[in-house]
Amino acid sequence: MNYLAHSFLTFTDGQIVGQFLEDFIKNRDRFSFPKDIQDGITLHRAIDTFTDSHPAIHEAKKVFSPLVRLYAGAFVDVSMDYFVANDLSLHSLAEWKAHSLKVYRVLNEHQQYLPENFKNMLIRMEGDDWLYNYRNDRGIKFSMQNVLNKAKYLEKDIPVFEAFLNNKDILQQCYDDFFPDLLDHAKGVNALLQMEN
Repeated sequence: MNYLAHSFLTFTDGQIVGQFLEDFIKNRDRFSFPKDIQDGITLHRAIDTFTDSHPAIHEAKKVFSPLVRLYAGAFVDVSMDYFVANDLSLHSLAEWKAHSLKVYRVLNEHQQYLPENFKNMLIRMEGDDWLYNYRNDRGIKFSMQNVLNKAKYLEKDIPVFEAFLNNKDILQQCYDDFFPDLLDHAKGVNALLQMEN
Protein backbone atom coordinates (compact mmCIF):
# COMPACT_ATOMS: atom_id res chain seq x y z
CA MET A 1 0.00 0.00 0.00
CA ASN A 2 1.03 3.57 -0.61
CA TYR A 3 0.79 6.77 1.46
CA LEU A 4 -2.96 7.37 1.36
CA ALA A 5 -3.96 3.82 2.25
CA HIS A 6 -1.44 3.66 5.08
CA SER A 7 -2.64 6.98 6.47
CA PHE A 8 -6.28 5.87 6.24
CA LEU A 9 -5.57 2.59 8.04
CA THR A 10 -4.63 4.30 11.30
CA PHE A 11 -6.47 4.78 14.54
CA THR A 12 -4.42 7.44 16.38
CA ASP A 13 -2.25 10.42 15.50
CA GLY A 14 0.85 8.57 16.65
CA GLN A 15 0.04 5.71 14.31
CA ILE A 16 -0.09 8.16 11.40
CA VAL A 17 3.48 9.19 12.19
CA GLY A 18 4.61 5.59 12.54
CA GLN A 19 2.97 4.53 9.31
CA PHE A 20 4.95 7.17 7.42
CA LEU A 21 8.21 6.63 9.32
CA GLU A 22 8.43 2.91 8.56
CA ASP A 23 9.93 3.39 5.11
CA PHE A 24 12.46 5.97 6.37
CA ILE A 25 14.04 4.36 9.42
CA LYS A 26 16.28 1.40 10.23
CA ASN A 27 14.63 -1.50 12.03
CA ARG A 28 16.84 -1.08 15.11
CA ASP A 29 15.64 2.52 15.52
CA ARG A 30 11.95 1.78 15.81
CA PHE A 31 12.08 1.22 19.57
CA SER A 32 13.39 4.75 20.13
CA PHE A 33 9.93 6.23 19.41
CA PRO A 34 6.92 6.58 21.73
CA LYS A 35 4.70 3.50 21.91
CA ASP A 36 1.96 5.04 19.76
CA ILE A 37 4.42 5.69 16.94
CA GLN A 38 5.87 2.19 17.36
CA ASP A 39 2.33 0.86 16.95
CA GLY A 40 2.07 2.72 13.64
CA ILE A 41 5.31 1.12 12.46
CA THR A 42 4.02 -2.31 13.48
CA LEU A 43 0.71 -1.65 11.75
CA HIS A 44 2.52 -0.56 8.56
CA ARG A 45 4.45 -3.84 8.51
CA ALA A 46 1.33 -5.90 9.15
CA ILE A 47 -0.45 -4.13 6.29
CA ASP A 48 2.44 -4.75 3.90
CA THR A 49 2.69 -8.43 4.84
CA PHE A 50 -1.04 -8.97 4.42
CA THR A 51 -1.07 -7.08 1.12
CA ASP A 52 1.82 -9.04 -0.36
CA SER A 53 0.08 -12.34 0.33
CA HIS A 54 -3.43 -11.46 -0.91
CA PRO A 55 -4.60 -13.23 -4.11
CA ALA A 56 -6.16 -10.05 -5.53
CA ILE A 57 -2.83 -8.25 -5.28
CA HIS A 58 -1.15 -11.13 -7.10
CA GLU A 59 -3.68 -10.60 -9.89
CA ALA A 60 -3.10 -6.84 -9.93
CA LYS A 61 0.65 -7.35 -10.27
CA LYS A 62 0.04 -9.12 -13.59
CA VAL A 63 -0.91 -5.73 -15.08
CA PHE A 64 2.58 -4.34 -14.46
CA SER A 65 4.92 -7.33 -14.23
CA PRO A 66 5.45 -7.67 -18.01
CA LEU A 67 6.79 -4.10 -17.96
CA VAL A 68 8.64 -3.86 -14.65
CA ARG A 69 8.91 -7.43 -13.32
CA LEU A 70 9.84 -7.38 -9.64
CA TYR A 71 8.83 -3.73 -9.31
CA ALA A 72 5.19 -4.57 -10.10
CA GLY A 73 4.22 -4.39 -6.43
CA ALA A 74 5.31 -0.77 -6.16
CA PHE A 75 3.05 0.23 -9.03
CA VAL A 76 0.16 -1.78 -7.62
CA ASP A 77 0.61 0.11 -4.33
CA VAL A 78 0.32 3.45 -6.14
CA SER A 79 -2.67 2.20 -8.13
CA MET A 80 -4.51 1.12 -5.00
CA ASP A 81 -4.24 4.66 -3.61
CA TYR A 82 -6.23 5.85 -6.63
CA PHE A 83 -9.07 3.47 -5.79
CA VAL A 84 -8.91 4.27 -2.07
CA ALA A 85 -9.14 7.99 -2.86
CA ASN A 86 -12.16 7.40 -5.08
CA ASP A 87 -13.92 5.04 -2.67
CA LEU A 88 -16.83 7.17 -1.49
CA SER A 89 -18.03 4.33 0.73
CA LEU A 90 -15.03 5.13 2.95
CA HIS A 91 -15.20 8.94 2.83
CA SER A 92 -16.94 11.68 0.91
CA LEU A 93 -14.72 13.98 -1.14
CA ALA A 94 -14.94 16.57 1.64
CA GLU A 95 -13.93 13.96 4.19
CA TRP A 96 -10.98 12.85 2.03
CA LYS A 97 -9.85 16.47 1.85
CA ALA A 98 -10.18 16.80 5.61
CA HIS A 99 -8.27 13.55 6.07
CA SER A 100 -5.41 14.81 3.91
CA LEU A 101 -5.18 18.07 5.82
CA LYS A 102 -5.22 16.21 9.14
CA VAL A 103 -2.35 13.95 8.07
CA TYR A 104 -0.20 16.91 7.04
CA ARG A 105 -1.01 18.66 10.33
CA VAL A 106 -0.15 15.61 12.43
CA LEU A 107 3.13 15.01 10.61
CA ASN A 108 4.13 18.66 10.98
CA GLU A 109 3.29 18.55 14.69
CA HIS A 110 5.68 15.60 15.10
CA GLN A 111 8.61 17.04 13.16
CA GLN A 112 11.03 16.12 15.97
CA TYR A 113 10.61 12.45 15.00
CA LEU A 114 10.99 12.91 11.24
CA PRO A 115 14.30 12.36 9.42
CA GLU A 116 15.48 15.18 7.15
CA ASN A 117 14.72 13.34 3.91
CA PHE A 118 11.16 12.80 5.07
CA LYS A 119 10.78 16.44 6.11
CA ASN A 120 11.85 17.50 2.63
CA MET A 121 9.36 15.12 1.04
CA LEU A 122 6.60 16.32 3.37
CA ILE A 123 7.02 19.87 2.08
CA ARG A 124 6.38 18.64 -1.47
CA MET A 125 3.63 16.27 -0.38
CA GLU A 126 1.70 18.98 1.41
CA GLY A 127 2.40 21.65 -1.19
CA ASP A 128 0.99 19.52 -4.02
CA ASP A 129 -1.56 17.77 -1.76
CA TRP A 130 -0.47 14.31 -2.85
CA LEU A 131 -2.93 12.48 -0.60
CA TYR A 132 -6.06 14.15 -1.94
CA ASN A 133 -4.81 14.22 -5.52
CA TYR A 134 -4.32 10.47 -5.70
CA ARG A 135 -7.95 10.49 -6.82
CA ASN A 136 -6.90 12.07 -10.14
CA ASP A 137 -5.13 10.39 -13.05
CA ARG A 138 -2.60 13.23 -12.96
CA GLY A 139 -1.70 12.46 -9.35
CA ILE A 140 -1.19 8.78 -10.11
CA LYS A 141 0.89 9.56 -13.20
CA PHE A 142 3.11 11.81 -11.07
CA SER A 143 3.51 9.11 -8.40
CA MET A 144 4.28 6.38 -10.91
CA GLN A 145 6.91 8.57 -12.54
CA ASN A 146 8.43 9.11 -9.09
CA VAL A 147 8.72 5.34 -8.67
CA LEU A 148 10.36 5.04 -12.08
CA ASN A 149 12.78 7.84 -11.29
CA LYS A 150 13.87 6.20 -8.03
CA ALA A 151 14.17 2.65 -9.42
CA LYS A 152 17.80 1.89 -10.22
CA TYR A 153 17.17 -0.76 -12.83
CA LEU A 154 14.20 0.63 -14.74
CA GLU A 155 14.12 2.91 -17.76
CA LYS A 156 12.37 6.17 -16.99
CA ASP A 157 9.95 6.02 -19.94
CA ILE A 158 8.34 2.61 -19.34
CA PRO A 159 4.60 3.06 -20.04
CA VAL A 160 3.36 2.02 -16.60
CA PHE A 161 0.83 4.83 -16.44
CA GLU A 162 -0.63 3.72 -19.76
CA ALA A 163 -0.88 0.18 -18.35
CA PHE A 164 -2.78 1.63 -15.38
CA LEU A 165 -5.18 3.52 -17.66
CA ASN A 166 -5.74 0.53 -19.93
CA ASN A 167 -6.43 -1.84 -17.04
CA LYS A 168 -8.46 0.29 -14.64
CA ASP A 169 -11.38 -2.15 -14.69
CA ILE A 170 -9.14 -5.07 -13.74
CA LEU A 171 -7.39 -3.07 -11.04
CA GLN A 172 -10.73 -1.81 -9.69
CA GLN A 173 -11.93 -5.40 -9.32
CA CYS A 174 -8.70 -6.32 -7.54
CA TYR A 175 -9.22 -3.39 -5.18
CA ASP A 176 -12.84 -4.40 -4.52
CA ASP A 177 -11.75 -7.97 -3.74
CA PHE A 178 -8.88 -6.86 -1.54
CA PHE A 179 -9.49 -3.69 0.43
CA PRO A 180 -12.36 -4.83 2.70
CA ASP A 181 -10.14 -7.74 3.79
CA LEU A 182 -7.25 -5.37 4.46
CA LEU A 183 -9.46 -3.02 6.47
CA ASP A 184 -10.65 -5.91 8.66
CA HIS A 185 -7.06 -7.07 9.11
CA ALA A 186 -5.86 -3.60 10.12
CA LYS A 187 -8.68 -3.30 12.67
CA GLY A 188 -7.70 -6.68 14.12
CA VAL A 189 -4.03 -5.73 14.39
CA ASN A 190 -4.97 -2.42 16.03
CA ALA A 191 -7.15 -4.24 18.57
CA LEU A 192 -4.18 -6.41 19.55
CA LEU A 193 -1.93 -3.36 19.82
CA GLN A 194 -4.42 -1.62 22.10
CA MET A 195 -4.52 -4.68 24.36
CA GLU A 196 -0.76 -4.25 24.86
CA ASN A 197 -1.16 -0.64 26.05
